[in-house]
Amino acid sequence: MKTTRLWACSCALALSLIALAAQAATAQQITLQLDPAHTSVKFTLADVLHTVHGTFQLKSGTLDFNAPAGKLSGEIVVDAKSGDSGSGMRDRKMHKEVLESSSYPEISFRPDRVEGAVASQGKSSVKVHGMFRIHGVDREITVPAEVEMSLDHWTANVHFTVPYAKWGMKNPSTLFLRVSDSVEIDLTTTGSVLPHNVAGTPAQ
Repeated sequence: MKTTRLWACSCALALSLIALAAQAATAQQITLQLDPAHTSVKFTLADVLHTVHGTFQLKSGTLDFNAPAGKLSGEIVVDAKSGDSGSGMRDRKMHKEVLESSSYPEISFRPDRVEGAVASQGKSSVKVHGMFRIHGVDREITVPAEVEMSLDHWTANVHFTVPYAKWGMKNPSTLFLRVSDSVEIDLTTTGSVLPHNVAGTPAQ
């Protein structure tokens, strides 16, 4: 009888340990959702007279993060047609001649991994590698990111350069106005952190 009880207790303990281990592993696999209402995508383009500042609007963004493996999947999608520099004439030129946004209405980033450790609480400085799609072409990039995590929310600040002319897009310079061949992008976002089992999307 004692042997049976001991065996039953041992089995219960083993099952409890397995469950705890599974919960710990699940906690390391999370979904990061981007909130369009709390996300800004800004661009900066220098010219010889002044610097042009503008914005794009986020369409959607959901990322699956496997912290132990450093793997990140999902997609961030920006509405290319939403590009706004505050000048109707300049924006029409940008959309028609540079972005050709009627043909390429989305700009996206599909990450695949994180270089560096992301703290489960607090701030981290990491690099994110993935494929950046603009003007219908995928480009492999690695961008620096400042990330801050909490139990249910996260924030991130990302800055990178897009050498649009080198990537085959038209430089809109004229005889009297010269602009840079590259544009600076700053993305700031705040979103929700969902556990793996709640998000329902397995991390890759």
